[in-house]
Amino acid sequence: MFVFGNFIVTMARLLDILLLAMFWLILIRALISWVNPDPFNAIVQFLYRATDPLLEPIRRRLPLMPLDISPMIVILGIWFLRNFLIASLLEIGYRMQ
Repeated sequence: MFVFGNFIVTMARLLDILLLAMFWLILIRALISWVNPDPFNAIVQFLYRATDPLLEPIRRRLPLMPLDISPMIVILGIWFLRNFLIASLLEIGYRMQ
């Protein structure tokens, strides 16, 4: 049973790293949008391609606003997942060890 516990702990840590990386990518994209970046820059294109799958569904559901709050909604979702899901998975994994 301890092998499955180690697996859950490892998967929780990996998911935590992925969520943290997405948090930083979304934060950097939001900050870059304030300075009108060059859309042909490779870094800007990477940021758009990496974050659009998370931001676009939220933008479609929000009413038209002068301020784009979709990055804040996604960041709050990531924060919730890290504090609830990851903590729960880690607790389950440690109890199984």
